Amino acid sequence: MGNAQFGIEPEIMSRMAQEVHELVRLGVQLGIVIGGGNIFRGVGLTASGIDRVPADYMGMLATVMNGLAMQDALQKAGIDARLMSAIPMSSVCEDYTQRNAISHLENGRVVIFVAGTGNPYFTTDSAASLRAIEIGADLMIKATKVDGVYSADPVIEPTAKRFSRLTYNEVIQRGLGVMDTTAVVLCRDNNMPLRVLDMSKTGALVRAISGFDEGTLVEGDA
Repeated sequence: MGNAQFGIEPEIMSRMAQEVHELVRLGVQLGIVIGGGNIFRGVGLTASGIDRVPADYMGMLATVMNGLAMQDALQKAGIDARLMSAIPMSSVCEDYTQRNAISHLENGRVVIFVAGTGNPYFTTDSAASLRAIEIGADLMIKATKVDGVYSADPVIEPTAKRFSRLTYNEVIQRGLGVMDTTAVVLCRDNNMPLRVLDMSKTGALVRAISGFDEGTLVEGDA
């Protein structure tokens, strides 16, 4: 959403598409799990009295809108992309299946996963962990507005320490705000390495994929 309060900023979407293009040019097989907080947050509506289940489904539909915008931006950048939804909506995009997702990736297409897990009570973080595991990814990247994981919120606490490496158990035990606990446990139990980085930092994705110590790496349990 850029500097706006909500919605989609075309310039931001275009810049992200160029970052993805760099990865594709390097031959990286890439899946993207996209959220919908710039349009709608189910948690916020739940707090105002709406039942959690319909609120979560509304949030999932917001991710579909973002996914359509991302697919359009990628295609305009010359990238072959496929949108796959955990909630069946065949007139808008493909239904998600593990087999078809892997086939698209092997054929050089970027796959955009939307509608979370297709179930309420699960976050986009959990959906990202699940999809990364299902497609056999080598690395899961959480692209945020912060350049890694800190000991405290760096906006509130300027002296907060940024970690270069952490284990899954350290993240859970310290209550660090990397992802929700379900997502972290999924990664831990399936040995899925996780790197947290700042998506607004030009070239961060390429550096992370190229083996540079970008952001914070979370792996192992010792």
